[in-house]
Amino acid sequence: METPTDKLLSRGGEAPGRLKVGRPIAIIDIGSNSVRLVVYEGLTRAPMPIYNEKVLCGLGRHVVSTGRLDEEAVNRALKALARFKVLCQTIRVGEILVLATAAARDAQNGPDFLGRAEEIVGRRVELLSGAREAELSSLGVISGFHEADGVVGDLGGGSLELVDVAGLVAGQGVTLPLGGLTLQDLSDDSPKKARRLVREALPRAPQLARLKGRTFYAVGGTWRNLARLHMAERGYPLRVMHDYRIDPADGLAFLEMVERTPATALKEIDAVSDARRPLLAYGAIVLEEIIKLGRPASIAVSALGVREGILFERLDDELKGRDPLITAAADFNVLRARSPGHGVELIAWTDTLFETLDLDETPQERRLRHAACLLADIGWRAHPDYRGEQSLNIIANGAFIGIDHPGRAYLALSNYFRHEGLSLEKASGQLKGLATPRLITLARILGGAFRVAYPISVAMEGVLPKTALIAKDTAKGPRIVLNLPDDMADLSGERLMGRLRQLGKVLEREPRIQVG
Repeated sequence: METPTDKLLSRGGEAPGRLKVGRPIAIIDIGSNSVRLVVYEGLTRAPMPIYNEKVLCGLGRHVVSTGRLDEEAVNRALKALARFKVLCQTIRVGEILVLATAAARDAQNGPDFLGRAEEIVGRRVELLSGAREAELSSLGVISGFHEADGVVGDLGGGSLELVDVAGLVAGQGVTLPLGGLTLQDLSDDSPKKARRLVREALPRAPQLARLKGRTFYAVGGTWRNLARLHMAERGYPLRVMHDYRIDPADGLAFLEMVERTPATALKEIDAVSDARRPLLAYGAIVLEEIIKLGRPASIAVSALGVREGILFERLDDELKGRDPLITAAADFNVLRARSPGHGVELIAWTDTLFETLDLDETPQERRLRHAACLLADIGWRAHPDYRGEQSLNIIANGAFIGIDHPGRAYLALSNYFRHEGLSLEKASGQLKGLATPRLITLARILGGAFRVAYPISVAMEGVLPKTALIAKDTAKGPRIVLNLPDDMADLSGERLMGRLRQLGKVLEREPRIQVG
């Protein structure tokens, strides 16, 4: 008898848990501080990394003072590239893209290094100009944020790129020599002198004059590490970095604390590599001066940048215009739900309910609800006693883009309520603290609707369209009514009525099941 393992081997090791989106795409990013390999599942609107590895080489260290890439750093980078090539072969990557940025661009021996790198990888290395780097960083942010509006700042080891973004449109970028390694070199390792250099350079960026009241999108490893430390200082409940928000006023106080505190005394400093720790102060200085000069309304940390920008650039216009959150949720639905079509039907089914409830859903709330419907059945393989908890953790910490952290809390809580009941006391206090009171209420209503839908449909496609869950205002008072066709009348037992009562209690409406 053929086993599942036999079937897998007969397909040549093809993973049934992966989307059928062509062969993986690898991007090797040769930066001033690190050399990184990221392998993506394929060319999609919501790119999913299947492998990610970096080596901190410090190519840009001392380039300003010596004009050359350090030979030891070059050797580390070339060894990393040789390893990455083998990894790409092992993963059976379909295409490898190799990018190089500021250090290789500015060093006298940069061309020689790039020639050696091309020999090792067997691919042409695209040496990005500052303008091209800014463009790709902005496209990465555009791809990862729903209706982005503000200024992207990509801080690398060698340079800072700034570019204005609005929706799907990126403006012209500027490159400034304010990368962490560059500042360390130019200032002779003096944060005080580095601040003077930053204050002299930033006013030359016209993008910052348009930042007031908008969002500053922080891209780059140094700023991500600062955000990680900020999370630790606050006791933040999530570890997800993408779209982590920092209030500028709180950010200034935190950044000043980082600058004056020995790195070893900072919470979670062990999560920051030894090579990056000296750069934290320089990254803090740059971000602090951007906040003071640009006066943004919010700082949003982006996990997406140049690499994702080059993938986004390759998409056709139709794919670029898709909602990244809905796309990612649909992918999860296809990979994990018992019947993916059921998740799609839940969208229309709950549309009817929410319209009759007259909740004045905003477009943002509506898209969150649609994503929650697509994610509603991803936890079914877990033990029944733990489906709520596991689903909550998977969703709250999932690799979703196009969603902020309150939105994550809403998605996770709606699924949790679906499995564990509608009690507010049982739900995660930490996640409730991230969501607004309105989002928590909407999550309870949606979770209650899910609790009614699943005993009817058993997560199977084609059932929900025969039914309707609607709110009515009658002469006897407000009602929540479940309409069932005659051939489904036997479903209207105590279990289903109990679920409807729970929802009715949240909505302050009397429940009723109507057959025929």
